[in-house]
Amino acid sequence: MMECFTLYRGIQSGVLSFMVRGLLWLPLLAVFIWLAWAGWNEYKKLEAYRVWAEQFERAKYDIYSVLGQQGSELTWGKPTRRGPVLVQTFSLLQVRSIQLIINGQATDLTSLTSKESGDRTIALAFELPSTTVQIPFTERALAVRWGQFLQVYWQSLSLESQP
Repeated sequence: MMECFTLYRGIQSGVLSFMVRGLLWLPLLAVFIWLAWAGWNEYKKLEAYRVWAEQFERAKYDIYSVLGQQGSELTWGKPTRRGPVLVQTFSLLQVRSIQLIINGQATDLTSLTSKESGDRTIALAFELPSTTVQIPFTERALAVRWGQFLQVYWQSLSLESQP
């Protein structure tokens, strides 16, 4: 009888040990499932952006915004899995000034190309007659390149429109 009890106790501790190990791996499984979902979600955003961006001469994607340029028209919005939302379009012909905004401060577009440790918010600001449009960026260098390109393009449009 003692042998049966010892055998039963051994099986019981083995099952408990298996259950404890399973419970320890459960959070790892949850993290893996969440990572797979996040990756799939980002993939769907990129695919929706790719389709959206085909209509533009020049386009950019980052987690904060999408931006497309077709001639003097700029179109931007927020990326989602189903395509950009809150899409706005304006003409560079209406723009009065273009500025790089870093942490709420206007910054010179010509001197900054590297990321500094304090960059929390980065945006290109376009001053229009009735409002200012701020397009967010994740990287300072990308914002500077876009800002420099658009400023040169905007200035060339201004020169063409003068008699």
